[in-house]
Amino acid sequence: MARGELKRKPEWLKIKLNTNDTYTGLKKMMREKNLHTVCEEAKCPNIHECWAVRRTATFMILGSICTRACRFCAVTTGKPNELDWEEPKRVAESVRLMNLKHVVITAVARDDLNDYGATVFAETVRAVRAMNPETSIEVLPSDMMGDFSALQTLIDAGPDIMNHNLETVRRLTPRVRAKATYDRTLEFLKRSKELNPDIPTKSSIMVGLGETKEELIEAMDDLRAHNVDILTLGQYLQPTKKHLEVERYYHPDEFAELKEIALSKGFSHCEAGPLVRSSYHADEQVHKARRHTMLPID
Repeated sequence: MARGELKRKPEWLKIKLNTNDTYTGLKKMMREKNLHTVCEEAKCPNIHECWAVRRTATFMILGSICTRACRFCAVTTGKPNELDWEEPKRVAESVRLMNLKHVVITAVARDDLNDYGATVFAETVRAVRAMNPETSIEVLPSDMMGDFSALQTLIDAGPDIMNHNLETVRRLTPRVRAKATYDRTLEFLKRSKELNPDIPTKSSIMVGLGETKEELIEAMDDLRAHNVDILTLGQYLQPTKKHLEVERYYHPDEFAELKEIALSKGFSHCEAGPLVRSSYHADEQVHKARRHTMLPID
């Protein structure tokens, strides 16, 4: 296979997108309200199931242009636009119109801002909560360059789940992620739990980038050592020829084994599979995490 050529996907990764009237109507509404979803930006394979069946969605706030250029991510990189202070209200209205049970609020990295976007993040959580009191809210911020005052601002808004992705194993982090570090992510998750122990923490790892099974288990141990409650494991898919190549595709049986290993480590919930993404079945995770009493690891 020539370098840069997209590796052929195995049969278990081939799906047909069911674009029914519900899905197309919701997509039209997103464009009318000038909103962005990571479901679309990241070309998520589960978008129909989440939007039209499970009534969950992941909104991407703070614009659509990221200040970082991670080598796995399809989101546009460049100089971001000015902040839109009406965005929190529009997100809250869209959650209501979509009748969402669970919403994930993520954002592009805004390293150009003094608070890394924490204020708009918090305002969005409060707006969604005020207009949709029955909807559970998960936040998925960047590491905010380790600014824990920005993290405090976000925690004070009271999300139901704090999600921050490790993305890959320690050895591969410098090649895969831009600016973020393995240890800063772990510290960010640890501080989140310390600031509010009642908010479950969550992280996600992609596989297929060249990691070993032993490195994946080490990453699980590191997350649990920092009291992370929920783990998701999914197959990395190369978005374009310019992004990192897939080293190999994991079989569904391998994901099943990794899930069992994760649960044996003490995670309250683990979602693992070829098409699993960070927000997949997130509506179930918040309820399971609330019922599960986590004990710190010595």
